[in-house]
Amino acid sequence: MNTKQRGRARAYIQHTPRRTGNKQQTTDNCMAIKTKLTEATGIRIPVVQGGMMWVGRAELASAVSNAGGLGILTALTQPTPEDLRKEIRRCRTMTDKPFGVNLTLLPALIPPDYPAYCKVIIEEGIKIVETAGNNPGPVIKTLKGSGIFIIHKCTAIRHALSAQKLGVDMLSIDGFECAGHPGEDDVTGLILLAIAARKLKVPYIASGGFGDGRGLAAALALGAQGINMGSRFMATAEAPIHPNIKQSIVKADERSTALLLRSYRNTTRMYKNEVAKEVVSRENQGVKFEGVRELVAGARGKRVYEEGDDNAGVWTMGQVAGLIDDVPTCQVLLERIEREAEEIIAGNAKMLVGSGGKAKL
Repeated sequence: MNTKQRGRARAYIQHTPRRTGNKQQTTDNCMAIKTKLTEATGIRIPVVQGGMMWVGRAELASAVSNAGGLGILTALTQPTPEDLRKEIRRCRTMTDKPFGVNLTLLPALIPPDYPAYCKVIIEEGIKIVETAGNNPGPVIKTLKGSGIFIIHKCTAIRHALSAQKLGVDMLSIDGFECAGHPGEDDVTGLILLAIAARKLKVPYIASGGFGDGRGLAAALALGAQGINMGSRFMATAEAPIHPNIKQSIVKADERSTALLLRSYRNTTRMYKNEVAKEVVSRENQGVKFEGVRELVAGARGKRVYEEGDDNAGVWTMGQVAGLIDDVPTCQVLLERIEREAEEIIAGNAKMLVGSGGKAKL
């Protein structure tokens, strides 16, 4: 393998000191993955904790950030903008590392006071915001005007191109495998990421279906600058949800999800429990949304996380459940992902041989 080949294959890896727990490793074999995501945000490991309703609180966000990733507080988990202000300040007592805020824009009969949430985000000096949802233009303009780094999540390339025109700094490309809202196109991440590499000018990260180092290495190979994980972080020691729900995720597999609200063009991937099955059954009978509203109420999902009955309501979980078989700390999880990804990237570099390579057979 010549120097040019080796350099290209290892473009993401640099030999830099790594912190493991409270100790710093400085051996020659120690490597770190450097991408546009890590450079722009100041994190060490190119992994973002996605915004999750009722889950993205200070306990989890700070743990992810302390472990080297980018923790995210979910703005709308807090009932008012002032509650978000308190949560941001609480998170700062738990970490001195970078963290961000998620602000999701979804249709609602009584929409949240988005301008007030933006005002708090700006006043509290948040430097990174993950946006998602419909008509993000006004919010993006407001936040960008204050110098905030915007990562906008999209489930379709056409939406990513529109967000690119709005001036976002980075895109999060969300494949059909994801928990929550996968869009209406049913296109998996493998295809979306490859198209993104061809069509997007701004850097992007990969979201949906990621939970280990193999996934991180694959995302980097597809041109992404890192990954976004949601369900995987739900099954961690610091996630502020009931232990029973964490065990439900561990016991689940890649077939344990259901697509709800398809007939209303608001498709949502949820854990496949009896409530989810009933929603799908009613949809198949042609029931209007009013006929399922009570079943999918957010208050019931919140109660699932608080009380631990995984059948008390609908709650989000992605197909990545098939890769989740433990409940580690965020520190252990991110160290494992980093190590696995580095080993795979370095191992794949050995596949490059000069033109004079000889077959063994």
